[in-house]
Amino acid sequence: MFSPSFDYYRAGSIAEVQKLWAEHPDAKVLAGGHSLIPLLKLRLTAPAALIDIGRIAALKGIKASGGTIRIGALTTHAELAASKELVSGCPILAEAAAQIGDAQVRNCGTIGGNIVHADPASDLPTVLLALDATFTVAGPKGERTIPAAKCFEGVMTTSIGEREILTTIDVPSLKSGDGSSYVKFIHPASRYAVIGVAAIVSMKDGKCTGARVAIGGLVPAAARLTAVEQALVGSAPSAETLAKAAALVSKSLGNDLLGDLFASAEYRAAVAPVYVKRALAAAFERAGK
Repeated sequence: MFSPSFDYYRAGSIAEVQKLWAEHPDAKVLAGGHSLIPLLKLRLTAPAALIDIGRIAALKGIKASGGTIRIGALTTHAELAASKELVSGCPILAEAAAQIGDAQVRNCGTIGGNIVHADPASDLPTVLLALDATFTVAGPKGERTIPAAKCFEGVMTTSIGEREILTTIDVPSLKSGDGSSYVKFIHPASRYAVIGVAAIVSMKDGKCTGARVAIGGLVPAAARLTAVEQALVGSAPSAETLAKAAALVSKSLGNDLLGDLFASAEYRAAVAPVYVKRALAAAFERAGK
């Protein structure tokens, strides 16, 4: 299908984006295009104008400093997967990025576009929630920061305002004794996550001292599995401990579970503990190393 007609503008700076938005209130922002262009072709959105931000240099790059890694919103998935800073300091994000779509998607799609689109089957919102990431957005009233826990509100819905643009993502570097893993049940056609689980654990003297576990694909927005986390802290990561913790997945979720023709909500809920256990096992193994 062909998209509806629209005016096209290329912004050279964040300030120019705001200027163009003021002149064209109905405009949509175009980054990598892998979320917006399909919506245009399906006529699910029909903006009067597109503002292309793809060449704003200030929105690109990855830099580690003081225990934090700052990522520009226009950084592609391929760049995340290949980043030395992430592979060494925040490997779970590089691991998840490497599993997104195919080579074309990874080389064009951006972390910022992925976050703002907030597809419940996306990989990165789940990982960023487990990481306690922080997002910086710029709008008409200046900049503000949004914790990942307060960003994702529902299916393709975030707390980022209509006239705000995501500029950077801050994630913490893992410390000694930390381990992380992202595993997913891959949809064979789209490679989206039918179930995606991000696990980050901390170990000391053979016991778990902290755990952050998030799940996506099963719920309208990525969610923390607090009951699973609490069951792990203070225990040695034995097979029995992991099995008991994984069995608590349903206690952290409401009744609003997602399903489709490929996998019903009931099936996803039944399979989810398996992937939680796999993610935890890999995270604890890496923490031990």
